[in-house]
Amino acid sequence: MHESCGVFGVYSHNEDVARLTFFALFALQHRGQESAGIATADGKQIRVYTGMGRVANVFTEDTLRPLTGHIAIGHNRYSTTGSSRAVNAQPIIVGNDGSIMGIAHNGNIVNAAHLYEELVALGYKFRGSSDSEVIANLILSSPGNNWVEKIKHAIRRLQGAYSLVIITPEGLYAVRDPFGVRPLCLGTIDHGWVVASETCALDHIGANFVREVAPGEVIAINENGVTSYPGEPGRRGLCIFEYIYFARPDSVINGRLLYSARQAMGAGLAREHFVDADLVIGVPDSATAAGTGYAQESGIPVAEGLIKNRYVGRTFIEPDQHIRDLGVKLKFNPMPQMLKGERLVVVDDSIVRGTTTPSVIKILRKAGAKEIHMRICAPPIKYPCFFGVDMATRGELIAARKSIPEICEYIGADTLGYLSIGGLIKAVGLPKDNFCLACFTGDYPIPVQLEMDKLALETIAAGHKGEFCNGNEK
Repeated sequence: MHESCGVFGVYSHNEDVARLTFFALFALQHRGQESAGIATADGKQIRVYTGMGRVANVFTEDTLRPLTGHIAIGHNRYSTTGSSRAVNAQPIIVGNDGSIMGIAHNGNIVNAAHLYEELVALGYKFRGSSDSEVIANLILSSPGNNWVEKIKHAIRRLQGAYSLVIITPEGLYAVRDPFGVRPLCLGTIDHGWVVASETCALDHIGANFVREVAPGEVIAINENGVTSYPGEPGRRGLCIFEYIYFARPDSVINGRLLYSARQAMGAGLAREHFVDADLVIGVPDSATAAGTGYAQESGIPVAEGLIKNRYVGRTFIEPDQHIRDLGVKLKFNPMPQMLKGERLVVVDDSIVRGTTTPSVIKILRKAGAKEIHMRICAPPIKYPCFFGVDMATRGELIAARKSIPEICEYIGADTLGYLSIGGLIKAVGLPKDNFCLACFTGDYPIPVQLEMDKLALETIAAGHKGEFCNGNEK
């Protein structure tokens, strides 16, 4: 399962804003590894550099040096709408010398196709096929005497999830959708201001956390300081998977350290699904904290029986068939000396398609485990996500097709236990109505199509041949 993106923005006359953004994107690299980019502004013009790959692959001293100014935004991408191509890398710059802006987006807009068609009819041209470029051109086309008015008008027409950082030659703007699906926070640094997807990015650059951007809020940061334009009260829908998996364990959301929330999930699993065993193993790294919580609550010792190769990821080197056949073995390596003859409780964050878990169990059995009892922090995932998580179609979700006993048999475990929705909410420590739980319940914050294609805009664009251009000028 993948989350869409990480965003960052800074306004400071006392910092090298491009370099600061570079290091903040390092802290947010877990949120997207397909492309990275930085845009800067100096009061007169916007400069941008983007590329495919991770932050360290995209930027060098030579590419950072021209990114001058006192305002910057940055982006790490995992594609959810629009393919993984250089043209879809962000920040995306739209407009012309009279009215220009850049945008970086975390989330997914469910009415992007309709808005795309409308903007094309108005004469707006698109370089790529992402919903982020649709948002940018929608803001550009909106009525208003200033950027705040244009942004506020545009977001009333957006349906879905969006945490945005927006750059103009003179200012920085932060926007969060009315449901608050994706996190976004505000901080200070050396008489300047920063916004970021997670607090861990603030920690890495020495910034101080101030508060979270509220759902529906627009924040303007310029030479006059920070101005907040609150949103309307309404239903909230923070994605629960930020707590389970997406956010880094050293980040804080709604005042709760993610590591402690994940420990509490493991403890809840021990209360709901205790089993007599010899060792507890948290599948690294996302379930390490939950494994510790299960061990503490159950009194069963915790062990690091699986070692994760943290350098396995996207690579430009294509594996040969033998290496490809190893599959999960490339990512995890067991320690047979610790596992042989032992009864294991194996804690993981989720089971989505059911393709990885059987391989993990096979690895552990081959290492000599006597029993394997799977415990899962997320309740059964029965419905797809349309708000920025590249999960699966409903037909691909194993819990939509099989019962828990059938899943247990399919993955090859001795027993299988999922944390209940009630247990999950208790672990997080906030009321249930703060969250989007649609992947478990099918109750989406807004109506959505039952199936949507991440390449839908590319399909539509094929009918508008010639509508793509090298710039985003109207």
